[in-house]
Amino acid sequence: MIDTRTAPYAAFLLRVGLGLLFLAHGLVLKVMTFTIPGTVGYFESIGFPGVFAYLVILGEIGGGLLLIAGVYTRWIALALLPIMIGATLQHVGNGWVFSAQGGGWEFPAFWTVLLVVQSLLGDGAFAVKVPALGTPAAGRRELA
Repeated sequence: MIDTRTAPYAAFLLRVGLGLLFLAHGLVLKVMTFTIPGTVGYFESIGFPGVFAYLVILGEIGGGLLLIAGVYTRWIALALLPIMIGATLQHVGNGWVFSAQGGGWEFPAFWTVLLVVQSLLGDGAFAVKVPALGTPAAGRRELA
């Protein structure tokens, strides 16, 4: 049985943890460590168009920040799935354990599962409340 008293805090911890991981991978690893040109070069070296590197960096940094804040958490978690599925598939040839040379696929696969769990759980506690997409802002009336 789910403890409804603590579940919102569990969702919050998962959301912030995922957000921090994405922020670290996008900003610290890809931008500050490998640099944007280095990340683009890596993507091209493994057969992807260089523009994918920019999209992944934007997704990881933007998605990470939005997860931390709790803005559209379900949708952001789902939107980040292609990045993690791609990372998982990229690492499959390196074996299971992520400590293998080139990194195995255990960590990106687990991260993918956590995104699905987050999308099922929702925002959790301490989320920034934004009106649902397609609904008028609070206090506004739609024109008839």
